[in-house]
Amino acid sequence: MRNVVAIIPARGGSKRILGKNIKPFCGKPMIAYSIEAALQSGLFDRIICSTDSDEIASVAQKCGAEVPFRRPPELSNDFVGTDDVLVHALQWLAGQGQPADYACCLYATAPFIQVEYLRQGFEQLRTKSAASAFAVTTYAYTIFRSLKQSDGGRVEMVWPENYQKRAQDCPEVFHDAGQFYWVDVQKYRMSGKLIGADAVPVHIPRYLVQDIDTPEDWETAELMFEGIKGRKSLASI
Repeated sequence: MRNVVAIIPARGGSKRILGKNIKPFCGKPMIAYSIEAALQSGLFDRIICSTDSDEIASVAQKCGAEVPFRRPPELSNDFVGTDDVLVHALQWLAGQGQPADYACCLYATAPFIQVEYLRQGFEQLRTKSAASAFAVTTYAYTIFRSLKQSDGGRVEMVWPENYQKRAQDCPEVFHDAGQFYWVDVQKYRMSGKLIGADAVPVHIPRYLVQDIDTPEDWETAELMFEGIKGRKSLASI
């Protein structure tokens, strides 16, 4: 019988947006959206929040997640990556005699996360026998015609060889949507990388993606969320 676990990293100490993981976003603590999507998906045996903060732990538990351990200080600073936090949680589970077969890392600051894409990710992970599957989305404009400012203050192309190319003739590329990352635990622990050569993409539309690192990002995300809410149903609303 497979053991499927959701792990939500949510450390305290956010500097650019104070208390970002539990700050109210359109009427709910930010972390609530990821926890609720995980619950609604019906995919998980356990939903665990990895945090070093008692305040975040309390909010996460009220929203329906478990907080069975506190993340150690050495994994709670600005320079620790998601892989380290995920591996720690998986090792903790194994140490409790409850190793996970599949795990999904859900970011705590992903209010647009949708149950249907979580399910798609799990399905793709298994049917394609991948090490990981994660959410991606397209850029609004091709990166191959990007511009930069020169040392002299003028504008120049990053790739001048693409000057004559039309945008539609450039390869379509994607970027990490910053929402969720499915892993086959056995394969993942061999590489220790969420995004590697054996990863498959889960394509989601751009209107469900907003990086939230600054107050301006936060305001933009709330406006997007309310706009979508007015036109269609979001699973996490």
